Amino acid sequence: MGLPDDAAEARAQGWRTLAALHARIEDELERALQKRHGLSVSEYGVLDVLARQDEHHLRMNQLSNAVVLSQSATTRLVNRLEDRKLLERYLCPTDRRGIYTEVTKAGRDLLDKAQPTHDAVLTEALRKATEVPELAPLVDALDKLPMPVS
Repeated sequence: MGLPDDAAEARAQGWRTLAALHARIEDELERALQKRHGLSVSEYGVLDVLARQDEHHLRMNQLSNAVVLSQSATTRLVNRLEDRKLLERYLCPTDRRGIYTEVTKAGRDLLDKAQPTHDAVLTEALRKATEVPELAPLVDALDKLPMPVS
């Protein structure tokens, strides 16, 4: 059974609004991270995800899932970061079919420098979004999300 036309349109409008908020924030983050640190948002995301792991590594398929990219896009991204010596890959010692991707010291150092930029730009982008009536409720909903337990 489908949604009534009004409900379907409301969901579609909600999705368009969410996509607009995401695009605004990602654009601001992209410009700032590229300009100040030579990182794309996706590259920052990969370094951040890996650095948050206990041993600073994940299998490639886990990394793809964590950064919400296809496996081929993740491989290309990891190749670029590996060429810059920010990541390295190695075979899993217990399963020779598995490949781990690990953030290097240089990658952690760059992430440490880029994180304040990321956080400040994100905070400011969300603040500016509250000035747009359609986006303000989404920002308010983000503020109400529970903090993850570390």
